[in-house]
Amino acid sequence: MTYKGYMIDLDGTVYRGRERIPEARDFILRLQAKQLPFLFLTNNTTKSPQDVCKNLATNHDIFAEPSQVYTPSLATAAWIQEQNGGDARGKSVYVIGELGLKQALLDIGLTFNEVDPDYVVVGLDYDVTYHKFELATLAIQRGAFFIGTNADTNLPNERGHVPGAGSVIALVERATQQKAFYIGKPEAIIMRQGLRRMQLNKEDVVMVGDNYHTDIMAGINAGIDTLLVYTGISTKAEVAEEKVQPTHQIDSLADWEV
Repeated sequence: MTYKGYMIDLDGTVYRGRERIPEARDFILRLQAKQLPFLFLTNNTTKSPQDVCKNLATNHDIFAEPSQVYTPSLATAAWIQEQNGGDARGKSVYVIGELGLKQALLDIGLTFNEVDPDYVVVGLDYDVTYHKFELATLAIQRGAFFIGTNADTNLPNERGHVPGAGSVIALVERATQQKAFYIGKPEAIIMRQGLRRMQLNKEDVVMVGDNYHTDIMAGINAGIDTLLVYTGISTKAEVAEEKVQPTHQIDSLADWEV
């Protein structure tokens, strides 16, 4: 099967924390050699696209442009803009998250508000505190719209599977007795916006990832073909139990012809 474009997960697919996955670099080089468009579609909201590109270049010898990186931070900002007729200026937000998420929301004109914001956006925050959870909980109880960046309970890195954004969001969900409105994988929202960024139709693209419950389900939910690579979260035994199977499954990106 040949595709005109590739959406590619990062954590567990292209690298594991600081650990390189050599086959992934070769895969990206093959895409670049054939001038096939690709978009790194990550659920990581802690870094800006510029920072993601710097990490790829410095630590993994993979070179990409910021425009080739799409995150739930950007997708959340785009969704909020859409909900406000394309202009979110005048609206406010309280954020649990790192600079990558906060910057994306500031860039569309949102102001930060700890008391009565229009939106509460919760993502991965390496310095999260009880006080931050308290502010988010109270703001949602006052009527703020509750957005979760993504439901990843764990992130694969060189130390193992550490807590992800979904684990942080779950605490706020329990405290407020409200389910967050999710933007990132496995939701179709981020996939549709990724397609717009790539200017391709869903039939022409494949979603590449290591996690059945996020990467692969995102493709399934958006009607996009999927390619599961067993270098990260999901195992063959677990995936074999799923009712809907990935379009393609491989042990390594070295096994895939572009």
